[in-house]
Amino acid sequence: MTQTAAAMTTDAKTQIAEALNQAVAETAVTTMLAQNFHWNVTGMAFGPLHDLFQKMYEDHFVAQDDLAERIRAIDAFAEGTLAGMLKRSKVKEHEGTASDKEMIQRMLDAQMTLASTLAGAGELAASHGDTLTEDLCIARGQEHEKFAWFLRAHLT
Repeated sequence: MTQTAAAMTTDAKTQIAEALNQAVAETAVTTMLAQNFHWNVTGMAFGPLHDLFQKMYEDHFVAQDDLAERIRAIDAFAEGTLAGMLKRSKVKEHEGTASDKEMIQRMLDAQMTLASTLAGAGELAASHGDTLTEDLCIARGQEHEKFAWFLRAHLT
């Protein structure tokens, strides 16, 4: 049964917000990872990778806001600190230099982590009848799987 945010139990809102905060944290870290690699990529594939990493961080920046606003729409608190996001995220920052192939693999892993996190959040939302959050998670998961496909194509 589909429910509006107002009709959801406090426990359901808390669980969904926790899952969405996980997605926000991983999206934020992946945004910065993509920007780092955009700034620092070198090699024969510089042009296409520079552009791809930019598309990713621009997409992810908007996604962070969409996810955080959904958290607020269900009357929960959105994590807004970098420290909190770094602590929570399964995606980790990259320090130092990396080859273009290492950058691609790190971004591919991050995209797949995000797709998985969003799939789980969507399933949780569905179990509570929150179709709006489920829909957001499905749409975002599809974007991350698409980016993963683009990245895998660079590795073959």
